[in-house]
Amino acid sequence: MKHKLDPDEQTQLNQLSKEELVQIVVEARRKLKELEERIIQLSISLNLDSKTSSDLDLKHLAKDTIFALFLQLSGVVLTYLVQVCLARWMGKVEYGIYTYVVAWCLVLAIPVGLGLPRAVLRFITEYRVKEEWGKMRGLLLSSWQLTLGMGLLVAITCTIIISVFDYYYQFTYAQALIFGVWIIPLQSLLQLQEDMGRGAKSLTIAYGPSKVLWPILLLGGSFCLFQWQEKTLTSIPMIDMTIATLVGVVLLQLAFIWQSFAQEITSASTIYARRQWLGVALPLLFHRAFREILRQIDIIMVGSFLGVATAGIYNAAANTALWVSFILQTVNLVVAPTFTHLYTQKDRIGLQKVVLAASIWIFWPSLIIAGVLIIFAQPILALFGEEFVTANWSLKILVIGQLTNALCGSVGNLMVMTGYQNQVLIVSGSCALINVVLNAIAIPILGMDGAALATAFTLIVYNVWCSFLVVKNIKIFPSIISSFFHRDILTINENLKDNN
Repeated sequence: MKHKLDPDEQTQLNQLSKEELVQIVVEARRKLKELEERIIQLSISLNLDSKTSSDLDLKHLAKDTIFALFLQLSGVVLTYLVQVCLARWMGKVEYGIYTYVVAWCLVLAIPVGLGLPRAVLRFITEYRVKEEWGKMRGLLLSSWQLTLGMGLLVAITCTIIISVFDYYYQFTYAQALIFGVWIIPLQSLLQLQEDMGRGAKSLTIAYGPSKVLWPILLLGGSFCLFQWQEKTLTSIPMIDMTIATLVGVVLLQLAFIWQSFAQEITSASTIYARRQWLGVALPLLFHRAFREILRQIDIIMVGSFLGVATAGIYNAAANTALWVSFILQTVNLVVAPTFTHLYTQKDRIGLQKVVLAASIWIFWPSLIIAGVLIIFAQPILALFGEEFVTANWSLKILVIGQLTNALCGSVGNLMVMTGYQNQVLIVSGSCALINVVLNAIAIPILGMDGAALATAFTLIVYNVWCSFLVVKNIKIFPSIISSFFHRDILTINENLKDNN
């Protein structure tokens, strides 16, 4: 709005000479220049404060990483102990059937989830900031109901299909699959509730039940079955025990999650925005599905080509190789929100510092773990049983592939958390297709080692491709190699910032 001059002001203005008007304009420019210099000094001061804040953020991230590391380590050790005990108690054939069924269930649980787990985590954070408690209540209720409904539908459909197929073409582990498909709705709910727990800002609620409590219950239950069945354990009772323990864990975790949100949503009126939620969730569904295919398809294809006994042996090697990426997964849990925060603030220098710190935290422990697994591959596999030592070379090959994850850093996670999920979707889909084709070619020729080679090669392609996209789009250098050129990289980012 323009300022309208009073008659007195208009008279004073008319009486000013041209020289006086020029002097007023010059004085005004001088004042503006002083104001500009003060703004620059204030920006420098804020930049120094942000550096201090960045250092504090790194310390906070380090503390959170240590706690997440303890939680994840407990879960991985317990899960690995369960696998070792089951392999010894069940034998390679029954253990192979069990792992084959579980691998299928893990893959099918992804489409059942509709991509909601990651979307729920995002929207919970958004609604808390905006204090939209009605939408948060609707999100929690709707996502849980949709996941349960889809899980039951898929389980019923799979039961009918397997029963009909077994009626005409009988196969030995049909009954195990019929019982096993009921793991699908429970596994999909567990995945959803993990991200709900993260939304509640509690790693204990998110991962304590699934990573710690469930393996303990499963180990205790399987031991009781083993003793009750006179030192024998078969796949179908073990699948029943898996379902029973999962039901208990899902219900307990749900109670804790609801309690953590109760104060915010109990009195709120439920608001549903399903179209918006699913619009965000469905693209994330494909990314997660492709990622799970990369993790499980080699086990499934080994079982299909070479039999479930061989799949059990290969599964031991695949699970052992995952120890290499254990640190990466733990660090990702902690740093992912920081990636989004810094990228949104356009703080490329701060983001580069966090990424470099994360790459150091990830690589060196992972390298030590990889070295131990390669040197002691046979004794480690012998923990499962003497027949599992035949997967010796498969384990070494898979370890090298997993080490690429540690070498390149949090590239996939960095792309997703900075809004480039569509490009990661293309990479994940292409690599999943490459993995399936290579496994189909290599397994009949090289057996288990062929599956390991195909999977390791696909992991290398995925990580190198994502690393290239991170540098191209985000202008960040994510690899551990970047840490050797720390100062030069920060200088490059400062120059990029100045140019922008």
